[in-house]
Amino acid sequence: MSRIPSGGMVPLSGRIEDDLYQWFISLEYAGAKSNSDKLREALKELRLQHEASADSVKAQAWMLGMTDDLRQALAVIERSEMAHSEVVTTLIDHVIAMAATLISARPGGAAEAAQVEEQLVRRAMALTEALLRQALTPGAAAFAPEVVQRHIGRTLELATLINTNKQGDGNG
Repeated sequence: MSRIPSGGMVPLSGRIEDDLYQWFISLEYAGAKSNSDKLREALKELRLQHEASADSVKAQAWMLGMTDDLRQALAVIERSEMAHSEVVTTLIDHVIAMAATLISARPGGAAEAAQVEEQLVRRAMALTEALLRQALTPGAAAFAPEVVQRHIGRTLELATLINTNKQGDGNG
């Protein structure tokens, strides 16, 4: 198979089931006016997804792209309603980072699996810490200021038990 110069176009043909075709033509890509445009955009997206499965930085970029609509909608809400949520922003950042690790990790043994575990727990604890900071006041920096207080009860109970056990062991 000969290589096409960079930027050159190659025809692509194939048969697909009608329901898959109907779904495909319903997709919307910015600037894609024809099915050929849509196919190019879909293949770019598929390539990024494939590359993300082996590289956490690319996985994070892919996940950010997947949340573009959400982040744009939040930006509109912030401007139109003068509301901002540190809680949602923090959740997006941490969940994307954890998802990128989950998508791209391919541990070859227990030591590498332990490294993945370390990354995930470190990020989960950073998220927990950030949410606990939001609980320091009755109203979090959130669209619903009471959201953190409403869900923190069990976490505080567990933290109290852990602290009590550590003090009882002489480790606190």
